[in-house]
Amino acid sequence: MKFFDSQTQTAQRSLRVLARLLSYPDAALRDHLTGMRQALVAERALPTARLAELGALMSTLETGNALDIEADYVEVFDRGRATSLHLFEHVHGDSRDRGPAMIDLAQTYEKAGLFLGPDEMPDYLPVVLEFVSTQPPTEARAFLSEMAHIFNAIFNALQQRNSAYASVLGALLELSGEKAHPVKVLADEPLDTTWEEPVVFDGCSVKGQTKPGQAQPIHFVKTAATAGAAS
Repeated sequence: MKFFDSQTQTAQRSLRVLARLLSYPDAALRDHLTGMRQALVAERALPTARLAELGALMSTLETGNALDIEADYVEVFDRGRATSLHLFEHVHGDSRDRGPAMIDLAQTYEKAGLFLGPDEMPDYLPVVLEFVSTQPPTEARAFLSEMAHIFNAIFNALQQRNSAYASVLGALLELSGEKAHPVKVLADEPLDTTWEEPVVFDGCSVKGQTKPGQAQPIHFVKTAATAGAAS
């Protein structure tokens, strides 16, 4: 079963669950894991094998030591560029082009009636997925497909680290209609060292999470004039 096939449902709820799984694993996330698991199973947008992997990740988040889980998240996603969840880190590193690209992406959200909170970056993958989940299936798949090479690079980097979070990126590849394939994972460099990957969004980059160990909740704010656009 493939996402966006005419015979299937959209993956709106699955995308939102994947977005949440990639967010900082705070107490609020752990409290919602049962509902998240149920949403994935009910929507049936992902293969059974992938659902099993995601279920194993959620079980670890649910039953593991909270401090260890949070420390692992910081180590995986905040300590190097290869696994950064800020997509423009994988595009132009610290290039001067990042500012205009970030603005363009934020404007894309605003046209759909979605507005970021003051401390949120538009290229942060959970934010991107929240936006994609609001789009019609054809547009959503196109948006995901445009980013598939970045998903694949992060997927490979996570697999190299034996991280269970690789299952989330694998799911995103499947929802974009792509398959994971091996790529060379470059050794991590300091985040202030310029590093480039193929362009997506004509984009840019920002630093990693705000602070190691600090949660980054997602808050889209709908204005009265544009609330209908995101429905």
